Amino acid sequence: MSKRLNRTALSIMMLILLTACAQETTVPPAQTEPPAPAPTPPPVTQQPSPEQPAYSYTAPLTGMGTNEPVDRRPIMVMVNNAPPARPQSGLDKADIVYELLAEGEMTRFVAIYQSQRPKVIGPVRSIRPYFIQLGAGFDAVMIHAGGSPEALETLAHSTTYNSVNEISNGKYFWREKFRKMPHNLYTDLDHIEKAIADKGMRNRAELPFLPFLPADAVITDGAKAETVQVTYHSLNKASYTYDPASKKYLRFTAGKPHTDLVTKQQLSVTNLLVIAARHKILDSEGRREVDINGPGDGYLFQQGKVQPVIWKRVNGVIRAYSVTGQKELPLLPGNTWVNVLPDKPGLAKELSFQ
Repeated sequence: MSKRLNRTALSIMMLILLTACAQETTVPPAQTEPPAPAPTPPPVTQQPSPEQPAYSYTAPLTGMGTNEPVDRRPIMVMVNNAPPARPQSGLDKADIVYELLAEGEMTRFVAIYQSQRPKVIGPVRSIRPYFIQLGAGFDAVMIHAGGSPEALETLAHSTTYNSVNEISNGKYFWREKFRKMPHNLYTDLDHIEKAIADKGMRNRAELPFLPFLPADAVITDGAKAETVQVTYHSLNKASYTYDPASKKYLRFTAGKPHTDLVTKQQLSVTNLLVIAARHKILDSEGRREVDINGPGDGYLFQQGKVQPVIWKRVNGVIRAYSVTGQKELPLLPGNTWVNVLPDKPGLAKELSFQ
């Protein structure tokens, strides 16, 4: 009986083992979702850190960043502002522009070029001693068409100044037919650079230092000044209107937008300095002596605000200083225009803003 039980127990155990094996081979494992593939990381774009400049170089007269070296010797061009000469060509590409009276009540522009290349510059006009002083402050090559006797004698006997006078160097200039003389004389930087090479002039210079604010600076000091009216004469008025979108002042002359003849764009200014300087009539021709050394009173307009300043010419350049503390006020990166008005009757009558 015990043997029969043992055989029965053994048979039952074998049956259990066979059933278990059959279940392992015939029952599939529970279905599960396959793991999602790891996401591919996006490509990494190297961004400059705040400490790294976005550009390799900085233009010394505008404070603007650039990836090209800006070490050329500045070019100063005398540009006509008589009504028949408007609109002019190339003023929109000048780093710095000075506007001063010549004879009569008409102004002339001293345009300083260093970091940009306009296609055309002009109309070109004659030079005066105080224009020479402004150009000399930048060690600029001075481009003009004639000049007052004193100015021409100064240039002829100087071993320091370099100039190109159209009267004796006509091949570096041309006259356009759409305007009448003397308002139709033009040049460009290709012709000027050819003149510099032909005459063996230096094409590099030691430039004066100008202080600039960071590119993202916001002007908070000063009163509101979104419109500026500059009156040289009842028939010679310039004005500026602040454009918040570009953060620049748009220029108007005789009540109309002052545009560039080539680009058709309205002239715009980042830093606008209006100053009062001593003027003196010298002769029956109305030639003037203008004191561009100072000191004197003025106003600096930036980003729709204005600050009163004391101006003076230091290291060759007209600069603005705070009324209290005599600290030089830095410029915003961009171009600068300087309007020079007579100190009599004074800024109170010749300048208004709101």
